[in-house]
Amino acid sequence: MTDTDGRPAAARTEAPTEAPRAGGPDHRVTVVVITRDRKDELLRTLDLLAQLPEQPPVIVVDNASTDGTAAAVRAAHPHTTLLSPGRNTGAVGRNLAVRQVTTPYVAFCDDDSWWAPGSLRGAADRLDAHPGLAGVVARIVVEPEGTEDPVVAELRHSPVPGPDWLPGPALGSFLAAATCLRVSAFRAAGGFEPRLWLGGEEELLATDLAVHGWWLAFAEDLTIHHAPSRVRDATGRRVDGLRNTLWYTWLRRPLPAALRRTWYLARTVPRDAASARAFARAAAALPWVLANRRPVPARVEARLAALEREQRRSTARQYVG
Repeated sequence: MTDTDGRPAAARTEAPTEAPRAGGPDHRVTVVVITRDRKDELLRTLDLLAQLPEQPPVIVVDNASTDGTAAAVRAAHPHTTLLSPGRNTGAVGRNLAVRQVTTPYVAFCDDDSWWAPGSLRGAADRLDAHPGLAGVVARIVVEPEGTEDPVVAELRHSPVPGPDWLPGPALGSFLAAATCLRVSAFRAAGGFEPRLWLGGEEELLATDLAVHGWWLAFAEDLTIHHAPSRVRDATGRRVDGLRNTLWYTWLRRPLPAALRRTWYLARTVPRDAASARAFARAAAALPWVLANRRPVPARVEARLAALEREQRRSTARQYVG
């Protein structure tokens, strides 16, 4: 819900944060990292985060690693807060971490990515200056090549209409590992939906933020580096991502849009066992979806429709793997 000035009601009650001295430590942002069985990559990320001039507090959620991750973090980074839920919580591990956050903002990154020096400060400055802004998404640079991730062009040229006060292009969704969010907005929207677990889980949260009156923006001069891990189940992620897209579509999109998007996906995804599993798993949870279905208002659907048209032309968002 928004007030007459267009800002979410919650934003009007927040006390402004005091910007720290330029170049010195900046504790307005906590960095949250979720990990599973990528000890060496995680330690590299923690080393790089520890070198940031902002010196942010860091919380690591170890999703039941079996490679000695927890012990290695305690030995190499004893000041890092380590959460060990005892099971693989997926993206919900971020929810667990945000419960512990005491800073006004939280920046997510994966165990194979890290924020560039000064970017956390820049994100906090933007969020301080714009109370209606829920989060900012950074430019993603793929390492070791040092090239932009193909999705960056889509963020830079986002078709989503937004208010003039936004500090960058308005976005309809975000990539968690490249985003700094306002903690109060994250909590008010309920965080990541546990049922989605991992894989495109951001879309639902972004939409719920929009329903609450919040905005997301791309920040050209903020950077996060990503060195894609080779330790990943690409097919499993594709199954979960497609299943979650179908769930999200029916949880939030109006009926005509939900039917249109489902039919488009059915016609365009690879005709293989992975796609079949995704559709089957999505259909199996139909009672849960219908019980939790809350179609968005027209003002939000207009943004989603504009984003969907652009995504159909995307080369960075394909359900392959």
